[in-house]
Amino acid sequence: MLEPEISVEDFARLRQQENAPLLLDVREPWEFNTASLPDSILMPMGDVPSRAHQELDPDQPIVVLCHHGMRSLSVTMWLRNQGFEHVQSLAGGIDHWSRVIDPKVPLY
Repeated sequence: MLEPEISVEDFARLRQQENAPLLLDVREPWEFNTASLPDSILMPMGDVPSRAHQELDPDQPIVVLCHHGMRSLSVTMWLRNQGFEHVQSLAGGIDHWSRVIDPKVPLY
């Protein structure tokens, strides 16, 4: 099984590939509206239990994103327990992405 977390550098490389993982943003709508990454799907953490099995493919690679990486790691572990084997949390969250990969993404 994959490591539970993926570095922003490794994810930046994966995003360039043809079959890039789905980017699942588990922050709140106000956070998403403040700063987000293109092609991400907003599913606030509290909505994941009721929406995951209807809206996500358990066989698809998924990278989970939050502000600093704590909520996303929690959601990653929950999804793995639900049979989603190809899920990883973005280490450091969108904050780390902004600092290391793309400074145009606002910090908050």
